Amino acid sequence: MKRIITLQDISCVGRCSITVALPVISAMGVECGILPTAVLSTHTMFKNFTVKDLSDQIEPISDVWEKEQITFDGIYTGYLASAEQCEQVCRFFDRFSNEGNLTLVDPAMADNGKLYAAFGPEFPAAMAKVCAKADVIVPNITEASLLTGMPYKTEYDEDYIHELLERLLDLGCSTAALTGVSYEPGKLGVAYLDKNGKEFSYFTRKCAQSYHGTGDLYASTVLGGLMRGLELGEALALAADFIVLCIDATAESNSARWYGVEFESQIPQLCRMLQERLEKKNGIQ
Repeated sequence: MKRIITLQDISCVGRCSITVALPVISAMGVECGILPTAVLSTHTMFKNFTVKDLSDQIEPISDVWEKEQITFDGIYTGYLASAEQCEQVCRFFDRFSNEGNLTLVDPAMADNGKLYAAFGPEFPAAMAKVCAKADVIVPNITEASLLTGMPYKTEYDEDYIHELLERLLDLGCSTAALTGVSYEPGKLGVAYLDKNGKEFSYFTRKCAQSYHGTGDLYASTVLGGLMRGLELGEALALAADFIVLCIDATAESNSARWYGVEFESQIPQLCRMLQERLEKKNGIQ
């Protein structure tokens, strides 16, 4: 069984970050270690919340793992609270990344054309340094525009998306996968470009509803798929299909909670879809 480590915050209640990554990646058949960057009572969409920064624990924990010769098949980062944490994560990559493992960065810092309120204008440059060390990055269009300096657009064509992807590759990553891409009404999906020029896109129907935490859910599912042996395009498509299932389940639920998407009830479906894709990949009927 492969083992990954995820570096991001724990929102104790809120269906996001590590409280999404740990159950989803584990259910997909991958050991999921965690390195919390902060602990929050809830995510920041709540009116009241507490935050405890754990930056001072990243280096000591890393030291122990190095002494114990603990290695990882995958490294996955999500929300990072500060430019300082971005620098710490870069050092973590230098210590634990190698040619035999995969590093996935979700540069969670912005949406809908705006940087999250917790970040200052200097933060995208710090996150760009994290992205530069990644094998795969999965920004949304807002994050991509901030990372590259390109203008943010809500109406665009394929040329705009392609240029965004090229600019993301210029940061230094091996593959850039852009989420939230839409070329026609009612369709939403992902497009990727790698440094060898390989392109891929996949679209699902666009759901009428939207929920906090779907980006974390998407990135976690992608990493789980990659660790199980799916090609990147297959993992991106699996994650997109899973997100639609979860949004539908949340919209139809009589007990849905406003603060996040109901993914738990759909985990058996995720495992089934993953198994079907693995069997198809391996030629098993």
